[in-house]
Amino acid sequence: MGPGFRRDDGFRYVGGIEMTTAVKERIDRALRDAVEAREVPGIVALAASDRGVLYEGAFGMRDLDAGGAMTLGTLFRVASMTKAITSVAAMQLVEQDKIGLDDPVPDIDPALARPQLLDGVDAAGQPRLRPAERAITLRHLLTHTAGFTYDWSNPNTARYAELTGLPPTSSGKLAALGQPLAFEPGERWEYGINIDWVGRIVEALSGKTLDTYLREHVCGPLGMDDTGFAPTGEQRSRLATVHQRQADGTLTTTSFEFAAEPEFYSGGGTLYSTAGDYLRFLQMLLHGGELNGARILRPETVALINRNHIGELQAGSVPSRMPERAHRFELFPNMPVRWGLAYMLNLQPGPHGRSAMSGSWAGIFNSYYWLDPARRVAGVILAQFLPFADPAMLRLHGEFERGVYALLEAR
Repeated sequence: MGPGFRRDDGFRYVGGIEMTTAVKERIDRALRDAVEAREVPGIVALAASDRGVLYEGAFGMRDLDAGGAMTLGTLFRVASMTKAITSVAAMQLVEQDKIGLDDPVPDIDPALARPQLLDGVDAAGQPRLRPAERAITLRHLLTHTAGFTYDWSNPNTARYAELTGLPPTSSGKLAALGQPLAFEPGERWEYGINIDWVGRIVEALSGKTLDTYLREHVCGPLGMDDTGFAPTGEQRSRLATVHQRQADGTLTTTSFEFAAEPEFYSGGGTLYSTAGDYLRFLQMLLHGGELNGARILRPETVALINRNHIGELQAGSVPSRMPERAHRFELFPNMPVRWGLAYMLNLQPGPHGRSAMSGSWAGIFNSYYWLDPARRVAGVILAQFLPFADPAMLRLHGEFERGVYALLEAR
């Protein structure tokens, strides 16, 4: 019996096709009820085991004003789900001996190679900086332990931006990456712009733009034809609109767009993709770096990605100083959580079915994924609204996950 599915859930557990159908109907009902109640504008959810697709469903609208039904082909801004893909690209370069995990990063920018650490504000109200004592490594960047943060979550970084005019990363301006460190590299875990720098390193070492590199070496070989930084006109016709939760709980459409002509491709956050494309990426990782004959990483590299690389540092808790943009996020409160080389790792079994040492993360527009190497299953659930970590969306994420593990047991 699947975790969280009790014998009083409204259907009989007789196994086989009948049980599989009943569990799928339960997932359908949970997602459909949420969109009909306007808890979420629209949602697409997919899951697969190593034997194939377990579940797929699309409900609601791409735009609550203009209409357009959500479909399996709907395009989403997957935001920080970009990070895992960029991290895989970097690990390809590690395999090629173009960079080592613990080597100082390439000297492509002073903010990266000769970082300054923010050490408060002086008497004149100006930021006080000092040189960092440790060099930044690729491992630091991949694990969010380099000292870089986000201005929407770290008040000191936000204050620095206010005092100096540092543009936000959403501007697409290279200057946005020039923030000082909030702490010495390796000292603690804090979520930030680290993977944007990883994307810049991939470009420097490969001699290609990140968009081109991902298309040629990750997305293209995997058949992720709807994944990229610059969607075509046809793809835009399938793009979901970003919505905003209002104080009264209603959802309204917004005009949000990523920067039209960015000065850099954000390896940490501006990919567009579909649920099917992203599930293929997760399946590749479940299959040890290969899918349908396309070898992306060696099996030992995937195993390395899936290990804890931050020791006893606690990870996964992200505060927010902008409640309209994000709620405080902590998917596993009161549990030990670490970080691999691409995503978060829960050291204990999760409450909805996933095994210990499963990988997962999310995107700010309420998109989420997980992959469970022990049970050989992965899932992705995508929506397009703010603020992040919406309680209704987190509840649906949990119900979907419970259903997926019930489907595994039915099979």
